[in-house]
Amino acid sequence: MLLLATIVLSFTETSHARDLQGRLGVGYNAQFSNRSASNGVPALSFRYALTKEFGIQGIFGVATSSPGNTVAALKLFKNVFYETNLNFYFLLGGGVVTAQGTSGAEFLGGVGSEFFIPGLESLSFCFELGASLTNLTGSFVLKTMGASFLEAGMHFYF
Repeated sequence: MLLLATIVLSFTETSHARDLQGRLGVGYNAQFSNRSASNGVPALSFRYALTKEFGIQGIFGVATSSPGNTVAALKLFKNVFYETNLNFYFLLGGGVVTAQGTSGAEFLGGVGSEFFIPGLESLSFCFELGASLTNLTGSFVLKTMGASFLEAGMHFYF
């Protein structure tokens, strides 16, 4: 899956998506497996557009309850389709997740969209779909992924 996504990212045409270059979006993400575990918490999300086409997102969340719950992850984006108030992108992501006393890695791959309401150009709503691979349970589990803006997040861009 990661190999296929890398190939697709390498050969996609230059996009003309909404230009967020140099802007930082601050919001939340509740997409990783720790969210659905006991004491699950959504994570803080920092999304930055490196160029008009490429972006990066840092995701950090913690619950100090017992058992603890944490996530530290990174997602990469490539815009591939243009709409005035919508960016359609490919994504790859991965992170370290701790939930219910166990730790593991989780990897995501797929497509997504970031929607901007006309008149509120600094506020975005994201939805994503694809697949995730995690070993939080002790063995690797492949799952399909469908995340609305309630999981994939909302961001305010400065």
